Amino acid sequence: MDERQLQILERKVDELIELCKQLDRENRSLKSEARQWKTEREQLIEKTDTARSKVEAMIQRLRALEKEA
Repeated sequence: MDERQLQILERKVDELIELCKQLDRENRSLKSEARQWKTEREQLIEKTDTARSKVEAMIQRLRALEKEA
């Protein structure tokens, strides 16, 4: 392998290394976002369940008042 081929190969290896670093940063960022979305989803599910329970309790109270009337 001559000097020119070695330089080309070295440049390509350097490009691959940079690409790997970039992909690693992107992967870490995406994983962080995924964790944040999961946390937000869990919070929204909890809020939905709380709201559902409150609405069901109100409906039961209204039905009880309706029967009393």
